[in-house]
Amino acid sequence: MNYLIHLYLSEPTDESLLGNLMGDFVKGRLEGRYSPGLRRGIKLHRRIDSFSATCPAVRRSRQRLQPGFGHYRGIMVDVFYDHFMARNWASHHPTPLPEFAQRVYQLLEEQHAQLPAGLQQVAPRMIHRNWLVSYAEVEVIGRVLERISERLSRPNPMGEGLVELKSHYAQLHADFEEFLAEAETMVDSF
Repeated sequence: MNYLIHLYLSEPTDESLLGNLMGDFVKGRLEGRYSPGLRRGIKLHRRIDSFSATCPAVRRSRQRLQPGFGHYRGIMVDVFYDHFMARNWASHHPTPLPEFAQRVYQLLEEQHAQLPAGLQQVAPRMIHRNWLVSYAEVEVIGRVLERISERLSRPNPMGEGLVELKSHYAQLHADFEEFLAEAETMVDSF
């Protein structure tokens, strides 16, 4: 769910960017399935996810949200962190976000045939709605949570999650910055 953070933490190669996007859609062993560069990107995605699962800042963010959101708090924090990444992109990356997003969208279009089926379905929506750039807008985050909520098979409260972002905005942003600094250090040793 946190596409932009994975892209930001990728190595600056097309295969790393693509592999990091593919990470949520590829399960199991990687050997023999993808090129070495894509495998490395997918492995980095998995490492970021593992790091995120144990990171104190991420845990603190989940705990800030109302307990009634249950395990959906993790998904919400992923989306909120992508919002902060988009909102503060210029502070972290030398390439303007719209230009960076266009590179990613072009890569998704050029490599569409080799994408996992789930990403093949998501990519056109991501491109059409300009997800990576639009995440900077708070109201877009509300719509994102609603769409995720609707796609899940069980009834869930995520569609009402925007109030949590607004209620804890400064604290969640501080958690995000702490997470990002630690994630950058972790990725440097990958």
